[in-house]
Formats: sequence, C-alpha cells, structure tokens
Amino acid sequence: MDLVVLQNWLDNASFAVLFVTMLIYWGGAAFPGIPYLPALGTSGMAIANMCIACLLGARWLEAGYFPLSNLYESLFFLTWGITVIHLIAENMSRSRLVGVATAPVAMGITAFATMTLPAQMQSAEPLVPALKSNWLMMHVSVMMLSYAALMVGSLLAIAFLVVTRGQNIELRGSSIGTGGFRSANYQLRRSGVNTFHETSLHSSAPVSISPVDGGIDLNGSAKTAVLNKVETKPAQKVDRAEPLEPQRLSLAETLDNISYRVLGLGFPLLTIGIIAGAVWANEAWGSYWSWDPKETWALITWLVFAAYLHARITRGWQGRRPAILAATGFAVVWVCYLGVNLLGKGLHSYGWFF
Repeated sequence: MDLVVLQNWLDNASFAVLFVTMLIYWGGAAFPGIPYLPALGTSGMAIANMCIACLLGARWLEAGYFPLSNLYESLFFLTWGITVIHLIAENMSRSRLVGVATAPVAMGITAFATMTLPAQMQSAEPLVPALKSNWLMMHVSVMMLSYAALMVGSLLAIAFLVVTRGQNIELRGSSIGTGGFRSANYQLRRSGVNTFHETSLHSSAPVSISPVDGGIDLNGSAKTAVLNKVETKPAQKVDRAEPLEPQRLSLAETLDNISYRVLGLGFPLLTIGIIAGAVWANEAWGSYWSWDPKETWALITWLVFAAYLHARITRGWQGRRPAILAATGFAVVWVCYLGVNLLGKGLHSYGWFF
C-alpha cells in the first residue's frame, strides 16, 4: 500500500475514533448507569493511540527521519502523547471523568491537523540543514511529551474545579505537600520541652501546649520531635458553601491527586527538553539562549509549573488554588506550543499566518 494513502486513511480514522470516543465519555458522564461505556471509552482511546502510532511510523518510513519536523507531525505526536498520558491517568484514577476532559482536546487537535492545515504543511519535505541532527528526536520529542503531560494534568485540575464547583474544600490526600492538612489538635515540639506560647488561629487567642503521655525519645536526648496536643479556644464560625456529597468529594480528591502526579511528570520532561534545546541551539546557531519568542514562552511555562509544584510541595497548597494555577498553565502551554509558532516571528515560527 502507498504510504501516503495509508497516512491519509489513518489521520481520518484517528479523528473519527476520537470523535466517537468523546461522545462515549460524555454519554457515560450524563448517564452513569449505562454499562460498558467506560470500557468502550478506554478502548477507543487505545485504538486512536495505535492509529496515530501507525501514522507516525508510516511517516517515518516515507520521509526517512523522525516525524517531528513540521506542525502537522508535531500535532499528531502531541495527540499520541495525550492519549498515552490519558490511559495512564485513567488507569490510576479509575474515573471516566478523565476522558470527559481529555477526549475533546485530543479530537480537536486531530481535527485541526487534518482539516485546517494547508496541504503544503501536511506533506513531508526534506529537512533543512539545522534540523539534520540527532537532537531533533531528543529535544522535540521530550518537549512534546512534556506538553502532553502538562495539558492532561491541567485538564484534570480544571475537572477538579468543575467537580467542586470552585469551592475551597479541605483535602486529606497523600499529595498535599509538607504544609498540607494536619490535625489542628497536635503540634510538633522537641522532647522534654514544656512551653507555653501565644499563637493566632483565626484570632489572637492564647494556645497552651501540654506534652503527650507515652512519647518515646529514640536518642535519649531533647532533640527528638514529638507530637503535643494543642488546646485551642473555639474559633468563630465562618460561612461556608454547601458541603459536597461524599462521592463527589472522593472524586475531587482523586482528580487533585492524579493531576498533581501527572504535572509532576510533565515538569521534569519540560526541564530536560529546554536543556536539550539549549545545547542544540548552541550547536546549530552558536548560542545557548537567544530570547527567541519560543524560548521566552518555554521559560514562562517552566516558571508557571515550577510555581505550582513549589506551592504544592513546600507551601502545602491543595484544592482550589493550585487547580487555578494549573488551569492558567494550560493556556500558557498552548501559547508556548502553538501561539508563538503561528503568530510570532522567530527561529521556531511556522510562518502560516505571517
């Protein structure tokens, strides 16, 4: 079979499969009592993943180089990465809501690549001298996988905001960092030290600390940290939104946890991709960093998700605030990946609009 004909068949087939898969996930969310829909959705994503993998493989055989040299190829590689991360996240969360968020994005990307891009941008062309390097596979593939992971993680954060209706809820999961949820009745102190101090907990009321009986000092010294019970005066009641149902709250905790883990995967990939790009830029253009629009937005993307992980790990943010930050990162990733390439001038511009 002609490889060009095979590619045309596979890109249309991947769009059709993803469109049907999106409808299956949305139908499953609207009518959760219908059996087999979750399995059909997962199967659809797996089939689309294999179609895109075969498309990229045929492209590789036809052109003779790794298929990441133009926008058409990178869009399909991005979709392939999104489907891979989706399957991993769905397997971890056991929630069909993952597909509700990711399937329309994957379908939209394939529709844009197949139906919107000019025919010239879809055809394989010989590589320019700057792209004839092993760094093409190393840098671009890692960057695209990082975009896929960051997009999926951000979509799950957006799904979290939808599930919680934007409420600022308290989560008690295992991924809330060092400053996350702790019981308000206990506080760390050094063993053997009896102290009384004043602190502020919703007010300036004094708080007394009394040692917990039965504490064990492993080193026999006063340097061992033990938990002490804290007696506090009741704080004034604060008006809160209507509490979530247990099932919805459990789903919110799952989405928050999986989003954090997927973004934690995408950030180091983005870091490695930026470093590889800097090395390749020095080899090709004689400079590690030239403040090209693509480089600038890659740095902005890195800073946004670095702030997200810093807030989660060291500041103990959880719930709504980091989800809003991740949702902002979703828009930033798209500007970095597509916006500056199509609208801006620079070494990475595809030159479609200008």
